[in-house]
Amino acid sequence: MKLVANNKKARHDYFIDETYEAGIELTGTEIKSVRQGKVSIKESYARIRNGEVFILGMNISPYEQGNRFNVDPLRPRRLLLHKREIRKLIGYTTQDGLTLVPLRMYINDRGKAKVELAVARGKKNYDKRRNIAKRDADRRMLQARRK
Repeated sequence: MKLVANNKKARHDYFIDETYEAGIELTGTEIKSVRQGKVSIKESYARIRNGEVFILGMNISPYEQGNRFNVDPLRPRRLLLHKREIRKLIGYTTQDGLTLVPLRMYINDRGKAKVELAVARGKKNYDKRRNIAKRDADRRMLQARRK
């Protein structure tokens, strides 16, 4: 498995409830650009429209040798999930405060591009501060043990 893009900020900004692995529908020049690692999922999120899941805000840079076959880098891309998974996600997204956030994008062993999609609940500022304080305390305890 080759990691192409990672969304570190998502774990900082959200509580992750559940994760799903989804395929992604790409054009030929897009997959070539993905294999080169020219992907950003920092500001991206997923929406459900007409029973299909789309990822919005994902930036796949145009392929250099793609000329006229290149498409818009920020276009919405369809995610490939099973019908029962989509129904489950529809149930989650109708609840207040839950959203769909991509955590990482990778190419699996068989050469397919995949996105790890998470059902997430937004954190408040005090939750973020509590996590930072806990991390600092753990780090200090480890340092004290080493001495």
